[in-house]
Amino acid sequence: MAIAPPSDLRGLCEPVELLVLDVDGVLTDGAIVVDDRGVESKHFHVKDGGGIALWRKAGKKVAIISGRSAPCVDVRAAELGIAPVIQGSSDKRESILGLIRDLGLEPRQVCAMGDDLADLPMLELAGLAACPSDASAEVVESAHLVARAPGGRGAVREVIELILKQQGAWPGLVDGHRTGARSE
Repeated sequence: MAIAPPSDLRGLCEPVELLVLDVDGVLTDGAIVVDDRGVESKHFHVKDGGGIALWRKAGKKVAIISGRSAPCVDVRAAELGIAPVIQGSSDKRESILGLIRDLGLEPRQVCAMGDDLADLPMLELAGLAACPSDASAEVVESAHLVARAPGGRGAVREVIELILKQQGAWPGLVDGHRTGARSE
């Protein structure tokens, strides 16, 4: 992590069961590529995908809350088994509250990861707030964890590894790869 993690890192990580991710600037580098036909594409990092696969293998849930909508997000989320996917959210606080309620969780069981001002309401509600290294200054100030990696370049994987290590689940997941099991 770029900033010293909180002194009670294990206490913040231990209850986390749900990872809620923003898309642009977190799962992607923030670039929005639109071709001549108006088709939007985004760049996703394979290490983030591998981390999400390990997260799910550990029995954890993952969701997306994005202020924008793009079909390519649904495609990537389906590949990774991410559900629910909430796109076009104009109020991320209400969106994350709905997820918490629908899944029967408490805010302390949620890690939210965002990078810009629109993400602040969900970060402030989550028990563990994380962001990539290139997040806006206000988000960095609000986060418990700041990844070394920028958005779309392995920041999600870095946060997933840290949480799973604090929960004691990481060694078993790594051992599964040594015996030939694959995640992405």
